[in-house]
Amino acid sequence: MKPIIKTGVKENIFSFSLLVLVNFFVGSMVGLERTILPTIGEEVYGIASTSAALSFIVSFGFSKAIMNFFAGTMADRWGRKRVLLGGWAFGLVVPLLVIFAEAWWMIVVANIFLGMNQALTWSMTVNMKVDLAKPEQRGLAVGFNEFAGYIGVAVMAAVSGYVASQYSLTPEPFYIGIVIVIAGFCLSWFAEDTEKYVQSQRVKKNTTDASSTKEVFLQTTWKNKNLSSNSLAGLTTNLKDGMAWGLFPIFLSAGGLSVGQVGTVVAIYPASWGFFQLFTGIWSDKIGRKKLIVSGMFLQGLSLWFILIVQTYAMWLAGSLFLGIGTAMVYPTILASISDVARPEWRATSMGIYRFWRDSGYAFGAILAGVFADVLSVPWAIGLVGALPILSGILSLFRMDETLHLKE
Repeated sequence: MKPIIKTGVKENIFSFSLLVLVNFFVGSMVGLERTILPTIGEEVYGIASTSAALSFIVSFGFSKAIMNFFAGTMADRWGRKRVLLGGWAFGLVVPLLVIFAEAWWMIVVANIFLGMNQALTWSMTVNMKVDLAKPEQRGLAVGFNEFAGYIGVAVMAAVSGYVASQYSLTPEPFYIGIVIVIAGFCLSWFAEDTEKYVQSQRVKKNTTDASSTKEVFLQTTWKNKNLSSNSLAGLTTNLKDGMAWGLFPIFLSAGGLSVGQVGTVVAIYPASWGFFQLFTGIWSDKIGRKKLIVSGMFLQGLSLWFILIVQTYAMWLAGSLFLGIGTAMVYPTILASISDVARPEWRATSMGIYRFWRDSGYAFGAILAGVFADVLSVPWAIGLVGALPILSGILSLFRMDETLHLKE
């Protein structure tokens, strides 16, 4: 007699909690770089061009996007846990390359490995939580996952900024990265693979036919209006984030803030992004996905314009807070919406394709921000990029259905 597989956060609280902790360390890997790497490009390696200085985000964005495309299929074929552990193996390369870097190209290469690390580890933690949760708990599951990850980003952004201000920009902050990778790998080793939960969901829903990767790609990218609207919203959200990652430290430093103050403003954005996802994910399980996605896209764009208008440290902190809240309204909600639409047998693949488009936004955002900043100015670059989430929100308003309980 086969053991009964019970889904639900409460029913699998230990496995769920362990995966939440794992994703804190996943996010910490990004936070390690977020405050100081743009400054390292200018001050340590003398990168004068904004486009060249943001090349590390381009390499990160494209490598993460491409690996995301394969991560879902790899997970469906080989199991979530194996892919998760493989992601941490790539992560170990990142701090070592930065510590021993003798030229900027080594930083760019390190961020290729960071993108691979993030794609495999973050994709697996969110998929594994969704596997464990009941359908009506998907927003909660994704919210906890993103909360943990972006709190990790925020904490380490603040810590790396503090360490850099007390010692130097490099290598001291990146010693922490080695500890993060070891901790993340060890915790992941004890995580439960969730393939049996996926199998049980297939039986319950009487699903037998798994779509090809090509068909899932077409559905997620264009054919299905709900999946494709989510993909565009995710792309423009991370396009905005790629710009913010690269230009916020430069913009705020030019506004007269110290390295420590810049680190605080930069950290508030992912901190609020992470914290409020605890509530927005659960909220979307109650009121639906569409309202949060549309309003969150508008809030992101308006927050960027607010940051441009104000001129004081306190107001920049407020703008960073609003930007994080707007992103929090969107991030877990989109993933929950995709889980509403996609079938269990191709859910991880669809999420991987969505994350491919979403995380390519990092690269496109860095490219656009660099070109606009070089040709026009940094404020103009921030303002122009700020219009894109608003346009995406308008499209979602008119094209997207409410996906909560869509299958019922």
